[in-house]
Amino acid sequence: GPSHPPPVPQELEEVRRWEGARDVRPLDRNVLRWEGLLLPNTPPYNAGAFRFELTFSPYYPLVPPHATLRTPIYHPSVDRDGRVCQPLTTHEHWSPTTRAIQVLQDLLLLLDSPDPQRVLRPDLARELQERPEEFWHRAQEHTQLHAEPRPDPPGP
Repeated sequence: GPSHPPPVPQELEEVRRWEGARDVRPLDRNVLRWEGLLLPNTPPYNAGAFRFELTFSPYYPLVPPHATLRTPIYHPSVDRDGRVCQPLTTHEHWSPTTRAIQVLQDLLLLLDSPDPQRVLRPDLARELQERPEEFWHRAQEHTQLHAEPRPDPPGP
């Protein structure tokens, strides 16, 4: 079997201290699967929180982890199954020195600034380019319907 240890506990601690996510923990006590809430910064997505899953290969960090969104989102870079167009975690771009927190920071940036070049839903990319008001209106409605409530900021 693989000789690499699972993602180091320090990586999980690092992510837990980051203000861009909340409630990050191993799923079903499986250290190779994390879940948590991502907290976008930009409207309309900042009206809610989006549950993500980060799945690690037993060969991590030689093999990139894989992020999926469990909360539906109206976004050109995320398909209906929650798969994300994230170049950082493709084999061409992955570097074993990249840490889990960087993958999540990149994902948050992707959610905050929809990029018509990173497309899994061409219909939404086209709408964003051709009818931006409509796109943002729908994204806002969708966020109100589907996103989880944002947790209160941590106390002092």
